[in-house]
Amino acid sequence: MSEQKQPEQKKNRRNLIAGAVAAVAAAGAASAQTAAPQKKVHRAGPKPAKTPLFNSAVSYGNLVFIAGIGYHKEPNTIAVHTEGVLTEMKRQLEIAGSSMEKVLKVTVYLANKDDFKGMSDVFQGKFGDEPPVRTTIAAAWVPGDSLVEMDCIAYI
Repeated sequence: MSEQKQPEQKKNRRNLIAGAVAAVAAAGAASAQTAAPQKKVHRAGPKPAKTPLFNSAVSYGNLVFIAGIGYHKEPNTIAVHTEGVLTEMKRQLEIAGSSMEKVLKVTVYLANKDDFKGMSDVFQGKFGDEPPVRTTIAAAWVPGDSLVEMDCIAYI
């Protein structure tokens, strides 16, 4: 290799390394400017004056967590209660910027294990073509007079 080409190659190599270092530094600065995920409460109305016992819908990053939803109206049939719970779940998900199709996990609490089939019949198809994973348990107690309670995790 000629002596003239060596200094030029060294200069090119230095420029290449300097450019790479600058690119890495710029990428690091850009990622440092990206905000860390934060907890966000989703409400249908204004924030209550008194701190609530719990929130119904909270997101962190692109995940939204919906608290247990029951149905406390007549008639007391598992079909009516399941439909009411799923309607409210859909409403809360939409307020948070999500949807039933984006639900990843549902936990179902039944007041009576014998209502499993009736609940499943109403549940079927409510989450699109690819339903979420689901856990169903018969609980010793479901709050209020609801026959079913459900919570979920979805993405936004």
